[in-house]
Amino acid sequence: MAAVSVLELVRPRLVAPALAALDPGLLRAQGIRGVVIDLDNTLVAYGSADPSEEARRWVRRAREAGLRLALVTNNRTRRTRTLAGALGIPLASGWMKPSTSGLRRALAMMTTTPAETALVGDQLLTDILAGNRLGLYTILVRPIDRREFPTTRLINRTIERVLLRLLRLPPTPT
Repeated sequence: MAAVSVLELVRPRLVAPALAALDPGLLRAQGIRGVVIDLDNTLVAYGSADPSEEARRWVRRAREAGLRLALVTNNRTRRTRTLAGALGIPLASGWMKPSTSGLRRALAMMTTTPAETALVGDQLLTDILAGNRLGLYTILVRPIDRREFPTTRLINRTIERVLLRLLRLPPTPT
């Protein structure tokens, strides 16, 4: 097995401004059958208890394109279960990302393989790293909101700004 640089472990395959900017039909045409979606600041604003109409619309479009969906989040609360239920998307619990346990559970729920599964998330050090470790098609989106868990804002985003420069990717607003 070839050695992989640390930078390649956090390099997304695609960068998009938002989940809503992704065309589910194009993902399906690329051989993607399932999409694992991070919850906070990817699908909904951090701490939000209600999915936006834009999020609901994207979920409908994804289903119409024949994509299977699963949510994976480091946030294990009643709010996350309620949001998943409101959207009709299964919630795959597991250890905190970048552990791949939740992603593996999501793949099993969707009955997809890593090669035919995309992961959409807003953080390099959790979402993209976990997805790349498992061989998923990783997509980095801009965070929906500036509000975040304090550790994310103070530590992860600081490291992420450096990594984005090294990867020559557009900065995310923080």
